[in-house]
Amino acid sequence: MMDERTERATGVTGHGPRAGGTDSATEAFVAHRNLLFTVAYEMLGSAAEAEDVLQETWLRWADIDHDTVRDPRAFLVRITTRQALTRLRMLRRRKESYIGPWLPEPLLTAPDVAEDIEPADSVSMAMLLVLETLAPTERAVFVLREVFDLGYDEIAQAVDKTPAAVRQIAHRARAHVAARRPREVVSPAQTRSALAAFQQAVETGDLQRLLDMIAPDVVLLTDGGGVVQAALEPVVGAGTVADVLSRLTSASLQSAQVNGYPALILRTGGAIDAVLAVRLEGGLITGLYAVRNPEKLSRIDRETAVGR
Repeated sequence: MMDERTERATGVTGHGPRAGGTDSATEAFVAHRNLLFTVAYEMLGSAAEAEDVLQETWLRWADIDHDTVRDPRAFLVRITTRQALTRLRMLRRRKESYIGPWLPEPLLTAPDVAEDIEPADSVSMAMLLVLETLAPTERAVFVLREVFDLGYDEIAQAVDKTPAAVRQIAHRARAHVAARRPREVVSPAQTRSALAAFQQAVETGDLQRLLDMIAPDVVLLTDGGGVVQAALEPVVGAGTVADVLSRLTSASLQSAQVNGYPALILRTGGAIDAVLAVRLEGGLITGLYAVRNPEKLSRIDRETAVGR
């Protein structure tokens, strides 16, 4: 049995590797846990599902003869990828009946709480939505190759394909993503500045200032999951979107770092009502992503509870 400290570090309880290899096996898992979580999260867009994948990875890792493993990192990535692929295929079926737009679960990435995730630009809300347009195997190959720079041979073992097939999949996925990802790289500082002005405009109800900040063809996606009120279709156009945003004056807006970029946490009555992320292009806000589904906000709610 693992002690309490090890249970917290690995995120699992009550199970340990076979006798004789407990310490080294646990150390190997803990050493690569952040990488494994990030791989799973980028494939699934859900921190809760990623945690479940890590639990499954640990159980499988705990039940093997570790003396036969030459590269623990590669072995763990392979287990994680396979488990995430299985879950991704199930999630895709569930999303077909999802009520309204589906958005990734927002992940707080402030330095003092981002213990689970390795920094990566591709965890931004906009990029995760692009990854949603890939087939499951394409998504796995893209994440492992483009984000973590794994070799084709290593990826081939993780997705049960030949290296030659993986190269073709990677090329196809890269082209697919390139055609859909944001056209320019926007720094966190630029996003923070835009959000500060956006926040002031919302809090003061300055409709004209909002209109000046958002692109004419801006798109607002709201994810309520059928649990709370949210638009069931994308809200398109500067005037319509600004009108929706002008109704937020009663909410308390708090800046935060979410998915690697500045974002806003909206609270009403002290409780989190939504997490709002933006997409910037050409100095204007071209996309707004408002996650309201309570199930997707519970993690951030726990992580920000101490500071309230």
